[in-house]
Amino acid sequence: MTATITGLGIVAPNGVGADVYWPATLTGRSGLSRLPEGHAVRVGGVVSGERAAGVPGRIAVQTDRWTQLALRGSALALADAGLDPAELGPFDLGVVTAASSGGNEFGQREIQKLWAQGPDHVGAYQSIAWFYAATTGQVSIRHQAKGPCGVLVSEQAAGLDALGQARRVLRDDTPVVISGGTEAPLSPYALLCQAGNGAISEGTDPGTAYLPFDRRAAGYVPGEGGAMIVLEDAGHARGRGARRYADLAGYAASFDPPPGSPRPPALTAAIRGALRDAGLGPADIDVVFADGAGTRDADRAEAEAIAAVFGAGEVPVTVPKTLTGRLYAGGASLDVATAALAIHHDLIPPTAGVTDVSPDCPIDLVRDLPRFGSVQCALVIARGAGGFNAAVVLTAPAG
Repeated sequence: MTATITGLGIVAPNGVGADVYWPATLTGRSGLSRLPEGHAVRVGGVVSGERAAGVPGRIAVQTDRWTQLALRGSALALADAGLDPAELGPFDLGVVTAASSGGNEFGQREIQKLWAQGPDHVGAYQSIAWFYAATTGQVSIRHQAKGPCGVLVSEQAAGLDALGQARRVLRDDTPVVISGGTEAPLSPYALLCQAGNGAISEGTDPGTAYLPFDRRAAGYVPGEGGAMIVLEDAGHARGRGARRYADLAGYAASFDPPPGSPRPPALTAAIRGALRDAGLGPADIDVVFADGAGTRDADRAEAEAIAAVFGAGEVPVTVPKTLTGRLYAGGASLDVATAALAIHHDLIPPTAGVTDVSPDCPIDLVRDLPRFGSVQCALVIARGAGGFNAAVVLTAPAG
């Protein structure tokens, strides 16, 4: 069984829909901007447009912005795949999403009501809107997906973990799965929670606040949005004549040892595991979409892991998320969507803003302009807070 990507539902700060996001990413059009004064974080990636665009009013009042972005992305992904869920069998569509902080904006609003007005003023939907599985539930209800459903919670790595689980669902004879993830971490409460992690950039210039692998790297910028992806059994996709962006050929995950342990970080194990799962070697990979944490130590560790597997400067590396910020549960799935577009168009998008790659990061970072050339295989890397690592290998569609 081959898992193939047939639909992309991108909801990103620099573009909603693949037809808007891809040109923006190639030309370096940023979605980062200054956040309102008084916020604990100064720069963020904000998805523009109507806040609950495409979401019915009766659903909007039940859901957090995080879930609303996923509902919008799911509709875009199904339309892009040319799939009408009503034409599938009752159990032929599953949903597996990534989650991280949950419905924090909705939760903040209801907690404010609790303390200002009392418990009678807290809405009943508080009990479900914040919950990490809320997006999976709402997407499955919206599209009548009665097949296997689930949610993976591993921060930035969750977007890849969700796709790995979605592939398992396909192998158990469910022909189509909506997967991926989104995030909405820009409410005042959510930003305050993030501000203490020591990794957020204090920069105030959207053009220089987030510079992974640069000598000036001083933290990352958070953003909202992500990507929802239609993952389909390749035989099913061929049978209906669907366009295929890329195949999900390999996936692996690992977990770092605790701080102070003599054991080394486990990112290389995830990379090698994904390559092994795909039946490929390092020489087969045409581009690496890096995690790009944006702090000197984390960037150096990732660069060393890439060099350990591929050799120093031996494979092109890119971090398109410099235009969107790190989207937590939505970030890795957006990277996968971007990698699928890179394979589909034979074009590597650049890393915007980085001008002075740190000498302790021995990588060939694609900067300034897209890099042309055949892109048959791409590796996507993600790391989540707490020690999560994941890697996915995408290949050009086979057969």
